Amino acid sequence: MSIVKEFKEFAMKGNVVDMAVGIIIGVAFGKIISSFVSDVLMPPIGLLLGGMDFSKYAWELKPGSEGIEPVLLKYGVFINTTIDFLIIAFAIFLVIKAMNSMKKKKEEAPAAPPPVPADVQLLTEIRDLLKKQ
Repeated sequence: MSIVKEFKEFAMKGNVVDMAVGIIIGVAFGKIISSFVSDVLMPPIGLLLGGMDFSKYAWELKPGSEGIEPVLLKYGVFINTTIDFLIIAFAIFLVIKAMNSMKKKKEEAPAAPPPVPADVQLLTEIRDLLKKQ
């Protein structure tokens, strides 16, 4: 079996395709949350804290000179990224919790008993008639 054929079989398995779709959706979801944090959530928080913009906070490790950028330790960006992560983790937790509760409801609902085959039903009726006699 050639390597190309083996790889094609591996790549087309359901689990691999499902995982790829999940990763793509997760990356897109992460971008949405990052935008939400940096563009919607952080400005009001910064305003409440006296006009702070966390993304601009940094320690200058080495000053810049002509044509050379300063070396910065950007702890404000780290704060924004940490808030992004916490919001994404909480949102994923809520989605998984909702999915698990829906799955539990499906499992809790008792399945309807399968219909009794005609021959078994006929034998049951005969047995009941014999008991009455």
